[in-house]
Amino acid sequence: MKNFIDKTTFQSLLTTTLREKDDSYIVSELFNRYPSIQELLDVTEEELVAIKGIGNVKAQQIVSALKLVRLNPVCTEERFTIRNPEDAYEYLSDMQYLQREEFVVLGLNTKNEIMFKKTVFTGSLNSSIVHPRETFKELIRRSCASAIVAHNHPSGSPTPSQEDVHVTKRLGEAGKVLGVELLDHVVIGAGSYVSLKEKGYL
Repeated sequence: MKNFIDKTTFQSLLTTTLREKDDSYIVSELFNRYPSIQELLDVTEEELVAIKGIGNVKAQQIVSALKLVRLNPVCTEERFTIRNPEDAYEYLSDMQYLQREEFVVLGLNTKNEIMFKKTVFTGSLNSSIVHPRETFKELIRRSCASAIVAHNHPSGSPTPSQEDVHVTKRLGEAGKVLGVELLDHVVIGAGSYVSLKEKGYL
């Protein structure tokens, strides 16, 4: 009978495969970007190489480890449900401590459960950079029903800028065309947040 692989066992497998320490940057970064085993199972070598510290060799090692995991039933982790903007803030509250702006997308299923979290880009929010193609690519690939996007303001103030509003409207329109509803855009500050949905921009 096959054994179930839980997250702790999987992390240990990756650490051993990569010959890294338990608290190594690479292992920690992998689980920061792909919080659940389900998400990591879908990662590609191209996506791995884009992570600092992971070259072609380590990417191949990680993919090999993932193939081993696929041979065993995976212990399913309870998914976080987004019912309102406060839930989204709770899930992403660690973003308030980031020193640079990060723009992330949360893919949701029909029950508003988080299927994945992905950082789309790092840097000042700009409509020419936050392209709908990159934002919705993973959402479409995973057949998500809806999405929430969010970014942080290192200044501490969650007050949306005009660029934030412009990006929100652009992504909202793209979501309608692509059939993946954008539920909200949450701006995260120091201990607080602003929902652009509640502000009437979606």
